[in-house]
Amino acid sequence: MNVESFNLDHRTVVAPYVRLADTKVLPAGDVISKFDVRFTQPNRAHLEMPVVHSLEHLFAEHSRNHSTQVIDFSPMGCQTGFYLILQGAWELDAVLDLVQATLEDILVATEVPAANEIQCGWGANHTLEGAQDAARTFLGARSEWSTVTA
Repeated sequence: MNVESFNLDHRTVVAPYVRLADTKVLPAGDVISKFDVRFTQPNRAHLEMPVVHSLEHLFAEHSRNHSTQVIDFSPMGCQTGFYLILQGAWELDAVLDLVQATLEDILVATEVPAANEIQCGWGANHTLEGAQDAARTFLGARSEWSTVTA
């Protein structure tokens, strides 16, 4: 299929993990890398929408404190994880360090950035505590992040 994740057998992965999902070379020669940052086990568990929404805001804001190459951090519709889009070709260890540093920032955050009706389309749909719990759980499994399948 045309969409990389549709070709992934979601029954064989073991979350949490971070994996390179795709690399594209754009017409001008620029490279972008897409990483699957999976928080929960597909078809077994999911993140509630206020948690997804808050993690999206927090990660998008705080990750840019660690790298100018962050393009986007987008939630998966299945609510099991996110796609982290980065400029350039990245080694997995560097991505893991970026994810770790960003999640550690989330643990000490005092608010969800832009969680208001001026800067967000559903500003009331956030939970800092839920996002911090998810970040804490993900960080607790740091040694497992590079293992995608059992």
